[in-house]
Amino acid sequence: MWRRFRSFDRAVQLLMLNQLAINVGFYMLMPYLAGHLSQGLGMAAWAVGLVLGMRNLSQQGLFLFGGTIADRFGYRPAIIAGCLLRTAGFGLLGFVDALPALLVASAMTGSAGALFNPAVRAYIAHEAGERRVEAFALFNVFGQAGILLGPLIGLGLMAVDFRLVCVVAAAVFAVLTVMQVLTLPPCRRAAAEQGGVLSGWRVVVTNRAFVLFAVAMAGAYVLSFQVYLALPLELGDAGAVGLLFAVSAVVAIAGQLRITDWARRRWSAEQAIVRGLALMAVAFVPLILYGFAGPGLRVPAVLACTVLLTLGTVLTYPFEMDTVVALSGGRRVATHYGFYNTVAGVGIALGNLLVGRVLDSAAPLAWLVLAGVGAASGVAVWLLHHAEGALSRHPPWARRRRTSPASTRS
Repeated sequence: MWRRFRSFDRAVQLLMLNQLAINVGFYMLMPYLAGHLSQGLGMAAWAVGLVLGMRNLSQQGLFLFGGTIADRFGYRPAIIAGCLLRTAGFGLLGFVDALPALLVASAMTGSAGALFNPAVRAYIAHEAGERRVEAFALFNVFGQAGILLGPLIGLGLMAVDFRLVCVVAAAVFAVLTVMQVLTLPPCRRAAAEQGGVLSGWRVVVTNRAFVLFAVAMAGAYVLSFQVYLALPLELGDAGAVGLLFAVSAVVAIAGQLRITDWARRRWSAEQAIVRGLALMAVAFVPLILYGFAGPGLRVPAVLACTVLLTLGTVLTYPFEMDTVVALSGGRRVATHYGFYNTVAGVGIALGNLLVGRVLDSAAPLAWLVLAGVGAASGVAVWLLHHAEGALSRHPPWARRRRTSPASTRS
């Protein structure tokens, strides 16, 4: 991994370290915010939900705006502004107790993510060039490492005081802001995106192949989000839930580069994505089977689901990120990422509503529904490629693999 990391230029290296620090800062605080609001501040459950929902709404709802800003003013300014805004938001969360102020702080943290998320991915896609898939695989490794370390650091700081967690998390983003200002070079784009906001959005929404791909892939995000919703609810025990997150992160860190390299040698981007979605659908089979075997297998079934779900995500992620760039044609890449994340957010919200209602009425049926969502997404991507030819714009590495006699499998 270190050799791969050193092989990229400085800008890509900085953005990978940036993702590690972003996730460390975010996950050292956010898992403990609900407990602080309900137990530390004595807020009602509806108010806690409102504060947490504000963060999610402001991030998912503003992704398209964040991507538009990045394309219009540059990736670097959007990244710096996002880190600065999250510094202020996290700092404010630790020192206010009134609901309006908490809502403002929560909106600031979400808006920050909407600013730097599309910009970082567009920056990496541009700077990595033909190595986009490899770059996004390594990017995910750094992100997963942050997800693994963040809650552990936050747990240690929580033993002292929640305010200390907020101060340290804000300090992480403050350091990131300074790092970006001093060391992150401007992205070497040939020219800034021209035209107004509406014309830019028109470019995205009239890109039929891209919009259909975004809608088809929303199911993958519904499934991956169940690590935060359905699987913890099934386990119930807090210690087991911690094990679930640790297993997911370790599998991703250990397997990402190996799985991506293996898939690149054998499959096109479309084939890798479809197989990853199929694996995510199969991930819920252990939970379907445990319903017939009895409650004694609950924890093994949930952990098996977590491992398979993570492997499916690991297989899919670098290729879907690359496909977004390919379908954008290199135009308004950050705006395309912003729209893609917005569609994913809407999918997660609708999917969680459906899964939650099924869990309340007939829990075993939820696993069948989720498996069906994964299968439907895989079929949709397959049809999009074979019926529409929409995913035929393969990246350069895929074209080379097809035309090179040495790459033909025996």
